[in-house]
Amino acid sequence: MRHLLSIAFAGAIAVFPTAHAEPIRIVAAESVYGDICRQIGGDDVAVVSVLADPAVDPHAFEPSASTARHVAQARLVVFNGAGYDTWMTKIMAAATSSSRETIEVARLAGRKPGDNPHVWYDPSAVSALAAELAARLSRIDPVHRAGYAARLAAFEASMRPLRARIAALRARHAGKAVTATEPVFEYMAEALGLEMRNRHFQLAIMNETEPSAKDIAAFESDLRTRIVQTLLFNTQTRGGIAERMRAIAVASGVPIVGVRETEPPGLDYPHWMLRQLDDLDRALGGRQR
Repeated sequence: MRHLLSIAFAGAIAVFPTAHAEPIRIVAAESVYGDICRQIGGDDVAVVSVLADPAVDPHAFEPSASTARHVAQARLVVFNGAGYDTWMTKIMAAATSSSRETIEVARLAGRKPGDNPHVWYDPSAVSALAAELAARLSRIDPVHRAGYAARLAAFEASMRPLRARIAALRARHAGKAVTATEPVFEYMAEALGLEMRNRHFQLAIMNETEPSAKDIAAFESDLRTRIVQTLLFNTQTRGGIAERMRAIAVASGVPIVGVRETEPPGLDYPHWMLRQLDDLDRALGGRQR
């Protein structure tokens, strides 16, 4: 009888998976993705966000030795891709692991190198990441599958006000001309139906090259003649020609809306996007909420 009970107990262990003794270790290359990982994973994950300082220019970022250690210990790594965070792919190549899984957000969104890499300004890309996270975590940790599914549903519920706000602003402002120092906000501008001008200038600044004289002149003309109704200014990059355009906008009376690449502390993704949309609505002459 004791032998039969031992067999039955062993069978129960084989049938019912055991819970993880520790949370699943996740490294997110960017803080916005770390936020999504925490929202979906809850207490069942431990997340390290690498690019998390809003005062740092992401294009000038250099990872530290501690970043490499975190990646080496991670069960899951989430990174942007599309050429935005090549330092992460180099770290992963150096710190090989047979158990580590990766999620490239740009690929989930159907973007490739050469496309605008700021895919977190596309809410559909963020929703695709949340769904992929829930699926991956459920496979890694099936004991907590119900929790991941519940948190995914809660996350999508929190995205509904953002989607409604985008639809309302599109109805109010579609077709209005705006410009930007970098293509950070481009995917959101497309969702709003705005006419984005001076793209060649923006790409040059993003790629840290000098815009052509023709592109500079066109940008200045758009500001001085107020063809554009708003300047979207990347607050994480300072100096040079972008600051010059900001000064011209101030002198010409063109409203400036600050946008950023790093999610600010104290805000989750939907509320971060909503705050920027409120700023843009005011700049474009919209009604107060």
